[in-house]
Formats: sequence, structure tokens, C-alpha cells
Amino acid sequence: MKSLGYKCLLLVLSCGWGIAQPAAQPAAQAPLSVTPPPTGFAGLDHYRASRIAVYMDDYGQLARYREANATLKPPAAGENRIVFFGDSITDTWKINESFPGKPYINRGIGGQTTSQMLVRFRQDVIDLQPRAVVILAGTNDIAGNTGPIANEAIEANFQSMAELARAHNVHVIYSSILPVHNYTPSSEDFFAQRSMERILGLNKWLRDYCAANDLIYLDYFSAMLDDKRLLRRDLADDGLHPNKAGFAIMAPLAEKAIELQLSH
Repeated sequence: MKSLGYKCLLLVLSCGWGIAQPAAQPAAQAPLSVTPPPTGFAGLDHYRASRIAVYMDDYGQLARYREANATLKPPAAGENRIVFFGDSITDTWKINESFPGKPYINRGIGGQTTSQMLVRFRQDVIDLQPRAVVILAGTNDIAGNTGPIANEAIEANFQSMAELARAHNVHVIYSSILPVHNYTPSSEDFFAQRSMERILGLNKWLRDYCAANDLIYLDYFSAMLDDKRLLRRDLADDGLHPNKAGFAIMAPLAEKAIELQLSH
């Protein structure tokens, strides 16, 4: 029995020390396909699908202004540097034409929501050392550009930006969300995506928040309404983005708000 057991042991060891078997290779994985949930608006669905790479690789789009910020010199003594911070409405605004000779800086990025703007607030506002920041945001949150979001979460983002600014001695001017219209074919989707009830609710919250925290509330909304309580047809061809006439109304209101804030 002893001899048989010894031979069995040798047999087991010889099997274990035989030719090594190749390790099992993991099965090749198919490329991951991501499709955002449908919103009911074909244009918005296409936009959201086209932004997946941005949302995954650079959610706040910090790369957009990184180089420009790096080359920007600190403000000179006595310079009243102002940052206009927002989405496509700010992005398309030719600030240098509306405010010639003023040290005003445009840091708008088309399509952004307050969640994305909060990500880049330090780089694109605080680090530029402005006296004040004019924030215009919220319309894309209501539309759901980066997904559904409640008014309370948008308000929290507004609060966070204001608190960050205050901690770094940057005065805050909060702009009202602009009204929208549906007078043209290109405006119908934008209008349907942006509930007037939510616009009014957020504007009331912004106005009250500014009053309670000694901030300036910049009311573009009231100045751009028509008799139907919609955005005036002549101020935005697509019902959302101001044209030259729209910015001509906004510029003096912004300048007055800036002067009032700097005189505090």
C-alpha cells in the first residue's frame, strides 16, 4: 500500500508540473454604446447624444478657456475687471462691442448648465481676480441639457457660486433668466423645453436671494417682454438667443448693475 501511495503521489505531482496551460483569455468586450434617455424633443436628444464625449472627458469644459486664462495678466491697480459668466447667451455676446474700452471678460460657454458652470467657477472667475462677476444661467438647466434637474438643485448651484465668490472678495450680480418666445419655426422647441412657470419661479428665487444677501439682481426679463408676456419677437430670431437688438437692451442694464455693485 505504501508503494502504491508513493506512485500515486508522483503521478499527481507530475501532472501538476507538466506543460503549463495558457491562461484563459477574457472575452473581447464590445464597444460600450451610450444613448441618453429620450426627452421627447428630437433636437435636444441629438444635442445630448453629441455631448457625451464632453460630459465624460471634460464635464465643465475647463479646456475652453484654460490657455486664455493662462495668458491673462492680473488686473492692474484700480482696474475694475468684470467677468461675464454664462451659457450661449453670454458666449455669443460681443462684450467688447457692447462695452468698448472696458476691462470686461467673456467666459460664456454654449449649452452649459449651472452644474457645469460650478465646476469651472474657480478657473474662469475666481482665478481671474475680477471685482465682480455677472452670472447669467439657468435656461439650459430648465431644458435639461445635462439631464433633469429640480429648481431646488439649480438654486443650490447658484448659492454655491455666490458663496465661492464671496469667500474671494468677488462681487456677484445675478441676471434674471431671459423669457422665450415661439413666434418662429426655429423657436418652437426652445420654447417648449423651457417652462415659463419655472423661469418665473427661478427668477423670483434669484431676486429674493439677492435681496437677502446684498447682491445685485439684474432684471433683463422685464425689459424684454412683449404684451403676451413672451420674449419680444424682434429681440431673438430663434426665441432664445438675443440678436443685436436684444443685446442692445441688455448692455445698458448690465452697465447700470455693474456701476451700482461697484459703488457698494
